[in-house]
Amino acid sequence: MNHSFISSNSIVQCLLFWGIILALVKPLGSYIARVYNDQCIFLESILGPLEDFSYRIAKIDPSKEMVWHQYATAVVLSSFGGFLFLFLILRFQAYLPLNPEHFPNLTNDLAFNTAASFITNTCWVSYSGESTLSYLSQMLGLTVQCFLSASMGMAVAIALIRGIVRKNSKHIGNFWVDWVRGNLYILLPLSLILAIALGSQGVIQNFNSYISATLIAPFQDAVGNSISTQTIPGGPVASQVAIMQLGSAGGGFFNTNAAHPFANPTPFSNFLQMLALILIPAALCYTFGVMANDKRQGWAILLAMSLIYLPLCVFGIYKEQQGNTLLSTLASLDQTYNDENPGGNLEGKELRFGIVNSTLWSSTTTATANGSVNAMLDSYTPLGGLVPLIFLLLGEVIFGGVGAGLYGILIFILVTVFVAGLMVGRTPEFLGKKIQSYEIKMTSIAIFVPIMMLLFGSAICVLSKSGLASVFNPQAQGFTEILYALASCAGNNGSAFAGLDANTPFYNTLLAMIMLFSRFWVMIPILAIAGALAEKNVTPYTSGTLSTNNLLFILLLIGIIVLVGLLTYFPAIMLAPISEYFHMEMK
Repeated sequence: MNHSFISSNSIVQCLLFWGIILALVKPLGSYIARVYNDQCIFLESILGPLEDFSYRIAKIDPSKEMVWHQYATAVVLSSFGGFLFLFLILRFQAYLPLNPEHFPNLTNDLAFNTAASFITNTCWVSYSGESTLSYLSQMLGLTVQCFLSASMGMAVAIALIRGIVRKNSKHIGNFWVDWVRGNLYILLPLSLILAIALGSQGVIQNFNSYISATLIAPFQDAVGNSISTQTIPGGPVASQVAIMQLGSAGGGFFNTNAAHPFANPTPFSNFLQMLALILIPAALCYTFGVMANDKRQGWAILLAMSLIYLPLCVFGIYKEQQGNTLLSTLASLDQTYNDENPGGNLEGKELRFGIVNSTLWSSTTTATANGSVNAMLDSYTPLGGLVPLIFLLLGEVIFGGVGAGLYGILIFILVTVFVAGLMVGRTPEFLGKKIQSYEIKMTSIAIFVPIMMLLFGSAICVLSKSGLASVFNPQAQGFTEILYALASCAGNNGSAFAGLDANTPFYNTLLAMIMLFSRFWVMIPILAIAGALAEKNVTPYTSGTLSTNNLLFILLLIGIIVLVGLLTYFPAIMLAPISEYFHMEMK
């Protein structure tokens, strides 16, 4: 096998990807800040009447702001309404239009899981989309919730920023206004642009009935049946893929997700979708700097995220380029990887994307809580598969979902400020606001609820017959699949390691409860923190005030994230991919 570090082609692709992201962060971040600051934007001349009509029909006074518990109540009630709406669509899709394949209604447990998944912006799917859901369920059900749940995450992040910036105020904004403006002026135009671009690359957008095509070369399946035809699906794919990638949803129209040629046909469509995964979460860092009147704070947050994200990406690419030790023993299989030979571990990857774009995607989709995949993670090498698992275990902190990643890292910043204040014997402050016991209590809830849901859920799975019945791979790999599935749902990510039969009443119910608790028992404490900070006055800066935008603080923040977000799971990691790695190397 090749033991060089990483090919020059890989480096060029990574630098190009990250360079474009950095170039787009400032203009998009500034635009998002203008949207939520209710400043003049050019799209208001086009979409302004629709915004006003939305307020009138819903009887909303856009000038009336909310205290934090009113904001939280609006978040929960609107989510419950979305859950009920989607659940009913899925339960009765057989009787609704735009169902050319006459798919039956979803079972109660699967409908419950799917509805919980999409209102929490997790978009975990326990089914094969092209053989389970009608076009109406995909469009009116899933796609609509991708917009609503994504804009909800952004609204909560903006409410937290207002709480940090404002002083002597009980109000943190109007949820309904933030929700509407996020959809109309950010998600909708970006999704339209991306959908058109994807359509130009061959991503399909239609309402055609499925086509049965005759194979040129019939074959036999595993049980000896002769297969001579193939069913070719259709559907409104481009519009759904666009918002799923931009909105950190990622559920995917097809079972093979972004590895399907109708959803991701070319290297350029692959590149566009990877940009969409991380674009808004990265830009929101700059938005924070603009709204906080200190752009260096935004750049500091982006740098902290990048210093964790980029090394893990490179490590994942390196491990996949080294190939699989067990497969390399086959004389006919050359896994050497360099600029001339595209070897390495190609199992489970689309050859039109290769190792770099597959691994870069898997790192980005788990770092951003998106969940879409263009390669099968179950076929990664143990340490290559460890990288996306680490991103999940860190929680929605390293970019995270739209909005969720920003408020996720902000609560870690509050913890870091608190720890640093204790170390030097000063009252902790962040941007002039004193961080006291109430904020730390709420922060602790937001951090540890997903952790406890993941750990207790994993214990239930490995100790119950129903949990183990869905595991088909033995030993460490099977435990990795369980750990990954629960980490994905606890982090509202939605990606799957594969190999685990999660479409059972046990897993559908358990994972749905984990998704709901991990979403709302993070959002509610976040809004409580926003309300508490908004009521405080700003303490003047002094020579002893801790700077939160220099390299020392960034490194301390990274240390806290790794300590809390990763070492908590170290025993589980040792039993899963690391154990499998040593087991494989010893053979």
